Amino acid sequence: MLSVVIATHDSERALLPTLSALVAGAAAGMVREVIVADAGSADATATIADAAGCRLLSSTLPRGARLKAAAQSARAPWLMFLPPGTVPDATWVEESRRFIEQAELRGCASTYAAVFRPASAAFRPTLIEALSLLWASLGGGPSADRGLLIAKSLYDALGGHRDVAEPERDLAVRLGRRRLVLLRAGAVAAIAAK
Repeated sequence: MLSVVIATHDSERALLPTLSALVAGAAAGMVREVIVADAGSADATATIADAAGCRLLSSTLPRGARLKAAAQSARAPWLMFLPPGTVPDATWVEESRRFIEQAELRGCASTYAAVFRPASAAFRPTLIEALSLLWASLGGGPSADRGLLIAKSLYDALGGHRDVAEPERDLAVRLGRRRLVLLRAGAVAAIAAK
């Protein structure tokens, strides 16, 4: 159902927890492939990606160009972009499946994308929910910094990631906050990527 794209650069420590979180999606038949768009890492990032069965695309291009190339090579009709070190919670598979099925049934796959809500063990989920709603009501809108779930057709229509300083943020801005749905599943940055 979906291709997961992870942009890396010397991300061996950050990549491990992210790939571990994707195992449930692969077992459920949700994850068709994982593409690691690497910037020529000098650490064991490529070895880890290979051992996990990921497809590795190595390039010296900027992150936006690597993400776009990986998305163009993806075989699934849905894309999930995750930063290395980001770990979706245990409900991500069912929540992603629900979002995709509803978007396809309603014919709005080319209209809406989804992002994970913030997750933290330090706060109760109701507090996180309240803070997310408050942020959205103040005009902040959902953030794609913890991952983005988007139909490949919508991604292509937007022109994909661009070669800018913050390609993920740029894509989210072009999507607009009204087209970003906040999933019930959360994600946390377990390890900060370099």
